[in-house]
Amino acid sequence: MANEDKKEVKIETVSVDDKPEIAQDKQTEIIEQLNNKIAELNDKYLRTAAELENTRRRSALDIESVSRNRAMGVAEKILPVMDAVQAALSHNPDDEGIKTMERALQNAFAQIGIVKIESVGEVLNPQFHNAIQMIDKPDEKTATNTIVEEMQPGYMFGDTVLRPAMVIVSK
Repeated sequence: MANEDKKEVKIETVSVDDKPEIAQDKQTEIIEQLNNKIAELNDKYLRTAAELENTRRRSALDIESVSRNRAMGVAEKILPVMDAVQAALSHNPDDEGIKTMERALQNAFAQIGIVKIESVGEVLNPQFHNAIQMIDKPDEKTATNTIVEEMQPGYMFGDTVLRPAMVIVSK
């Protein structure tokens, strides 16, 4: 009976370093998924940041455009006032009040950025000049299509023509 009491016991040892291979494959897959998610979120972040910057630029341009259009609208309404002052000055060139008004308007134009288009002696340019009459050359020195007289001055606001100059041109 003594032999029968002996039982064989097998003990299996497990180490912390022992990792099942299935778990390692799972970890690699999870790491790969997380890296893909990070790349995706980073891409979304960069696209959103670029879109925000584009929106800022567009709104700044829109604000500038609206401001410019308003200034041009005001400038176009002031041009007839300048014409009236210049007409009054041509009828009464010694009137100091009219001279002062003209200087004030010219200073205001300069501050706003309104510039008079030079015409007399220049070659006709349809972008800046509107020929209302053609006359024979006043002398031999005058070239064809040269502006000999300005009937109404033209003005520019920056690079935009507010009003072309009305001119008389030589044939």
